[in-house]
Amino acid sequence: MKNAKNRVTVAEKTIKNLKRKVIEIASKSGEDHHIASAFSIMDILWVLYEKILSIFPNKPQHPERDIFILSKGQASLGLYAILHEKGFFDTKTLESFSKYNSILGGHPMKNTKVGIESSTGSLGHGMPIAVGIALGLKIQNKKQKVFVLIGDGEANEGTVWESALLSSHHKLDNLCCIIDHNHSTDRALSIDSMKDKFESFGWKVSTVDGHNHKEIEKSLRTKHPKHPLAVIANTIKGHGVSMMKDNPAWHRKSPNKEEFELIMKELN
Repeated sequence: MKNAKNRVTVAEKTIKNLKRKVIEIASKSGEDHHIASAFSIMDILWVLYEKILSIFPNKPQHPERDIFILSKGQASLGLYAILHEKGFFDTKTLESFSKYNSILGGHPMKNTKVGIESSTGSLGHGMPIAVGIALGLKIQNKKQKVFVLIGDGEANEGTVWESALLSSHHKLDNLCCIIDHNHSTDRALSIDSMKDKFESFGWKVSTVDGHNHKEIEKSLRTKHPKHPLAVIANTIKGHGVSMMKDNPAWHRKSPNKEEFELIMKELN
């Protein structure tokens, strides 16, 4: 039991450190960024890269690697922080974020040499890319898995549901779509009964607390033969920082000096 508690503590400390790194990098860039969106998915990313994905940081283009695509590209800082933590690139590269000629743009730009599998940003595009890759792997009888993380706002895009239908038709049981369900777009258009919708398209579906590591891991390990898997992760935008939590003002914003100090203290 003691070891289990220690593991949880290590995970929590790691995620706080990742969030601190996101704040530092965003602040140094001198521009506004989607920090709250990155914090919404940080627990999911940590579980994926720590527990689920078969990755090879020293050989990032390894032919047997699993594929992860961040479709909600505005949360790129979260992805970059975890890739840096896992050793895909050095601190100098991370600190070049969003600068001229940097390989780390405000939205992901495909560069498999550093673990970025696809360019994304325009909502709804990551899902069909993931489906295409999963279908190609299936045709070649390869064992890798494909994971794509979309935002709930992306579920308003027709490409998501066209992809969902296609992947079910082809029985892509090597595909998992994680939905970051932080409800931030409910004011404009709420996607009710997300679980029912995916199930009606022939998917295996589970719903989890998107900040509970055990629930996330258990769900991502769910067996789903002959069906793609959808994991609906209920999350909080800006999770972990009180001034950001569900605060629309932080949709695209970097902290001023006073906010920076308060946030770093809270994440200490």
